[in-house]
Amino acid sequence: MTGPVEERPGKGAPTEDAPTEGAPTEDAQAEGGGQRRSGLRNPDKAVRGLGAGTLALEALVLLLAIQPIRVVGGDLSGAAIAAIVALAVACVALAGQMKRAWAWHAGTVLQGLLLLSGLLHWSLFALGVMFALVWAYALHVRRVILG
Repeated sequence: MTGPVEERPGKGAPTEDAPTEGAPTEDAQAEGGGQRRSGLRNPDKAVRGLGAGTLALEALVLLLAIQPIRVVGGDLSGAAIAAIVALAVACVALAGQMKRAWAWHAGTVLQGLLLLSGLLHWSLFALGVMFALVWAYALHVRRVILG
């Protein structure tokens, strides 16, 4: 039961009006001459959300880590607790400033400060290493998405 094959409209050769496959659309051309790299509607906002979320999570972990460090790790001095609270407050403040270009640099400095707070207690150094790696990944994602 095979019959003659009909050529359907749109399945034949492309016409002058139809865009060819792989060609940038008019929207993409209007944005900057090429296709969007990430496919996100607003890549800047997505990257800012990643940075802010990372810093907010870091602040939460720092504050929630005080008691377990005191119980398990022993001798957590008042200076170490003050450093943890100050770093958590700085994380929250920076999370709200991620729309500013300098906030990414300040976040990197903040990771270094957390690593340095390891001089007050070894577990702060361990947290610093973990969050420095997370921050490095966030910077990598930012570079890949924004170019």
